[in-house]
Amino acid sequence: MITIIAAVAENNALGKNNQLLWHLPDDFKRFKTITSDHYIIMGRKTFESFPKPLPNRIHIIITRKKDYAPEGCIVVNSLEEAIKSCPKDKENFIIGGGEIYNQSIPLADKIDITKVHHSFEADTFFPEIELNQWKLEHNEFHSKDDKHAFDFTFLTYLRK
Repeated sequence: MITIIAAVAENNALGKNNQLLWHLPDDFKRFKTITSDHYIIMGRKTFESFPKPLPNRIHIIITRKKDYAPEGCIVVNSLEEAIKSCPKDKENFIIGGGEIYNQSIPLADKIDITKVHHSFEADTFFPEIELNQWKLEHNEFHSKDDKHAFDFTFLTYLRK
């Protein structure tokens, strides 16, 4: 199973200058819980936005750079090659960035979105989801509070 997981603003913004636009501790906890002990597929810039590889996950990095070889990671040249590197009987996660999300939408079985209820200036965006191709399975709203500057909703879609 291929699952796309992302935090997305109302205007589909993902980030700017290879940085997230918000800090939502509950979203980070959810991401960690969902992706731990799984393969995570990402572009090189997404990987480089982390201070270090994420623990308890197998990183697959898509890049065109010839000699790119971060320790402990699988490096491939295409999304197709990344997917082939994952176990077929497990849930595998696409975690970004924008171009990788765009390429993976037609291949995904599931989309886990954290919808941040605010619009942001950004340089990277999540692709539009054709909602007629997806069934909403889970919808959980969270109000802003002292740790979360914005309202947000966890949404899970399964391909129809």
